[in-house]
Amino acid sequence: MPQYFAPPYFGNEGDYGKGLFGREQFKAMSARLSGLNFGVDMTGDARFNLTRLATLLEEVHESLTGVVIENLNWLKFIDRCDRKGTLFYLDPPYFGNESDYGRSLFARDQFALMAERLWLLKGKFILSLNDRPKVREVFSVFRIREVQLTYSVAGSEGVPAKELIISER
Repeated sequence: MPQYFAPPYFGNEGDYGKGLFGREQFKAMSARLSGLNFGVDMTGDARFNLTRLATLLEEVHESLTGVVIENLNWLKFIDRCDRKGTLFYLDPPYFGNESDYGRSLFARDQFALMAERLWLLKGKFILSLNDRPKVREVFSVFRIREVQLTYSVAGSEGVPAKELIISER
């Protein structure tokens, strides 16, 4: 099962190299825990500026005041935090792209398990997934809303796509 984290991820306590790398991963909007990569743009300025380190750390410190960061798989996290009044936002790998976050972190059978667990939820949830017939089938007992959007990478023009916003009835 995948391990999710609430960005920014700072690695091990006292490991400044991982901490800064984690912050850069956050800035790059990556939540990948396996095969971490950080892209390099040879045509522009470096995004990490050592002269801003103290300011950056202070901003991170302030933004995380009162925040609890969990490093649990999605099921353990829901089991631990589920109560009336809790809203969960779930953004698993797209159906058909389960290995995008790393091999063996999220298997296709997790979607059915997720639907079963969400059915028993005391709180509320919002789940976003790509629009596939199997997704509609697995989550058919819930409210499903189709949205149109554009998938794009690195400033490309993008391609039209549909996603599903799934929530409790």
